[in-house]
Amino acid sequence: MRMSSKSPIRTAVFPVAGRGTRFLPATKASPKEMLPVVDKPLIQYAVEEALAAGARRLVFVTGASKRAIEDHFDSDQELETMLQQQGKSDLLNQLRSVLPSYASCIYIRQPAPLGLGHAVLCAQPAVGAEPFFVHLADDLIQSEVPCLAQMAEVYEAKRASVLGVQVVPRSDTDKYGIVAVEADRSPTSRVRSIVEKPKPSVAPSNLAVVGRYVLAPSIFEHLDKIGRGAGGEIQLTDGIAALMHEEAVYAYRFTGKRYDCGSKLGYLQATVEYALGHPVLGRDFRKYLENLDLDAIATPASTRRRSRRKR
Repeated sequence: MRMSSKSPIRTAVFPVAGRGTRFLPATKASPKEMLPVVDKPLIQYAVEEALAAGARRLVFVTGASKRAIEDHFDSDQELETMLQQQGKSDLLNQLRSVLPSYASCIYIRQPAPLGLGHAVLCAQPAVGAEPFFVHLADDLIQSEVPCLAQMAEVYEAKRASVLGVQVVPRSDTDKYGIVAVEADRSPTSRVRSIVEKPKPSVAPSNLAVVGRYVLAPSIFEHLDKIGRGAGGEIQLTDGIAALMHEEAVYAYRFTGKRYDCGSKLGYLQATVEYALGHPVLGRDFRKYLENLDLDAIATPASTRRRSRRKR
């Protein structure tokens, strides 16, 4: 699938109000979206994907302790001047390319942690009556054609909301919104039902929604009406379920590899694999891993003590 150069979707929403408790204490004072994968934070990968899909208006739904995200996409004249004076043109160009001049950032505060659906609803004044992307930065997807660009083409073909989905182990269905579709083997299929985090025994399938959405603006009306669902939060999944009573919603099995950077293991996997593919560091890092003596790596003292106690 080629990347669309005429995407009708100009707005991308990034819900970034979560506290990232699974990464404490690293995220105590810094947003989880600012965790770096090699040399770029997760939120920058997210923004680059949205820009490549045609987005020009970037809406960040923020919470407490998220100022670093605003600072990252703001200009820093003092730092730019220093780099220029030091002749570090490569670094200067990288810094200036963080946010292209044609893109604009809007920051909206989510007043209370009321869930993903509520975060999306908070973006309504900035989105207006247009279709829009929702991108969860925790889900890093590596693909030749950016995932949102793939989904923008599906939207152009179907003119309906699109959910990025992936098969997950059935034992993990209680971690995701799960869909049942009309055509199980088709890359793009109309959604028959969607449920938030069902137990494996009652899950309608093992096809999970994984952090990428193209949504019609009519979703806002439903999010405003549904009230709180699972976990006492306003669930985006419930809003989509209500939307399906009025219009079609499609599931799209994107092409690419997803890294769950909301988990420590997924984040480490992404770091290693992105480092291996880095144009400057990749070769040396690969040599380092090939020569690494895993048996010689010291076990932390606390782990050794626990191990001795168990004996």
